Amino acid sequence: MKQISWAAAGGLAGWVAVRLAGADRFRCLEAPAAPLISFTPQAAVAALLGSVLLRRKGPAATAALAGAALTALMIPRAIRWPQPPARGPVLRVLTANLLAGQASEEAVAGLVQCKDVDVLFLQELTGAAVTRLGQAGLSHLLPYEMTDVRDGGPRGSGIYARFPLGGGLPLAPTAMAQPTARLELPSGQQVELICVHPCAPTPLSSRRSVARWREELAVLPPPADPPRLLAGDFNATADHAQFRRLLRLGHVDAAGRAGNGLAPTWGPAGKLALLTLDHVLVDPRCAVLAASVHHLPGSDHRAVYTEIRLPA
Repeated sequence: MKQISWAAAGGLAGWVAVRLAGADRFRCLEAPAAPLISFTPQAAVAALLGSVLLRRKGPAATAALAGAALTALMIPRAIRWPQPPARGPVLRVLTANLLAGQASEEAVAGLVQCKDVDVLFLQELTGAAVTRLGQAGLSHLLPYEMTDVRDGGPRGSGIYARFPLGGGLPLAPTAMAQPTARLELPSGQQVELICVHPCAPTPLSSRRSVARWREELAVLPPPADPPRLLAGDFNATADHAQFRRLLRLGHVDAAGRAGNGLAPTWGPAGKLALLTLDHVLVDPRCAVLAASVHHLPGSDHRAVYTEIRLPA
């Protein structure tokens, strides 16, 4: 029993070391670390429970310290931060992964209408889904589009907008479509849009998939003028060093700034959401007015809604 207690406490302490060291940024460790580190919030809960349930003082104290360290990493994502004094137009954004086009088109169009969405980012968009979305009325709600359906399956993506779209920033080719566009607002202001969908860093044994995930996240550019908006299924959480690299470039995770950064957006078969893989990254000069997650029938992802005020 003593050995089991120490093994559990040691595993939790090891998780803290892996997370604090950013083990997924080391090539020799990224294959096992990148998928596992996604579950850091669950490890924090396990550590706090272990501090109570483990009977021996040494393991319980170790678990408590691990829980405190991991909780300290989680707390900033659950606190609403002060917003910059943005005075530009308001932009309402929705992003959703359609699970190879299987998500309910009525649900997508309904969310767009309910939230009065200005820009919609879709991942795993298929040709058939484009047709069904049009039949559900999306083309009337958001008449401008920039889509890259590829050859079917989960590789397509698209951007739909209420206002005109022009050519966007060129990005290096990726396995999944990552279309870009420039949004022209009635005020004359422009916004660069990037629909994000790198490959997932799975399975555990595949170094190639994890390396490709790292490389495809690395093609995403830093903030600039006009403001850039990156939204989609990043297949990464705020605990991944590769995602935090984007934040160090200057991007801001809108949900984290709004205090909703721990809301999970993905779960197996869409039943129980476990991981926060979908994000909207905004220019640091933008004020985040709202951020929420919404169930999407037919998909294993939740739709992510964000309302921001652009800089003047």
